[in-house]
Amino acid sequence: MGILYVVGTPIGNLGDMTYRAVETLEKVDFICAEDTRVTMKLLNHFEIRPKKPLICYQEHNAAHAGEQIIERLIAGENAAIVTDAGMPCISDPGEKLVRLCAENNIKVEVVPGPSAVISALAISGLNTSRFRFEGFLSVNKRQRYDHLAQVKDARETLIFYEAPHKLHKTLRDMLEYFGDRKISLCRELTKLHEEAIRTTLSAALEMYPDNKAAKGEFVLVIEGAAEEDIAEAETIEQAFAQVQALVQKGVRGTDACREIARATGFSKGELYSMLVENSNYSDPTI
Repeated sequence: MGILYVVGTPIGNLGDMTYRAVETLEKVDFICAEDTRVTMKLLNHFEIRPKKPLICYQEHNAAHAGEQIIERLIAGENAAIVTDAGMPCISDPGEKLVRLCAENNIKVEVVPGPSAVISALAISGLNTSRFRFEGFLSVNKRQRYDHLAQVKDARETLIFYEAPHKLHKTLRDMLEYFGDRKISLCRELTKLHEEAIRTTLSAALEMYPDNKAAKGEFVLVIEGAAEEDIAEAETIEQAFAQVQALVQKGVRGTDACREIARATGFSKGELYSMLVENSNYSDPTI
């Protein structure tokens, strides 16, 4: 039985590659890569010999490629999985391969490397004792609003990824759902133009009135909800008013009821019944 090595690679600065990561990539039989062209450049830079067979492992082919990889591991070969930058298997299809290994009793070892999430959190100037990594927001409007509604009352520091061409819309939606909280916009981490802008959501929106000024991939670190910001409701009617407010913003009824029930302690089922009775609401997913 072989071993799968989860190998972290630099998120920008090649000097962050560890000795152990190079040694691991040199000794495995093959490498599973998000983009084989990117990984080949990395192998060439560190003169990793002999040349390793590369298997493209992405979201669109994870099922088929995963089966082939598992077969080779069971046969006794050792493999490494890498992503284009940072730690694989975090908000990444590599998690599916690790799960397959667990199901087949294949040993998995981690070779730690840089992480954009932890790096951004460390320089954010915000609370680092408790945090939630939320990945990318959906481009689907309803799913996007659902996501924001579900985390708006979280006390933990929130961390999101965002692409420059979507930054303005994301800041606008976050300001609407979260209110004017502190935010650290981290970009180009470990690269020549690394930057951490510590400001507020409203000020950030003024800095990026459109997407023209946004350059590079962003990690957005946002302070959690303060205790006084958590919605309170003494009666179920007050809780129901909060449900209606979320629904008017495009949040699905069941999700709005679940979120408000969690925040206020009232019954999700009772809130949903009130929603249906008072507005002839019909959830298309039910």
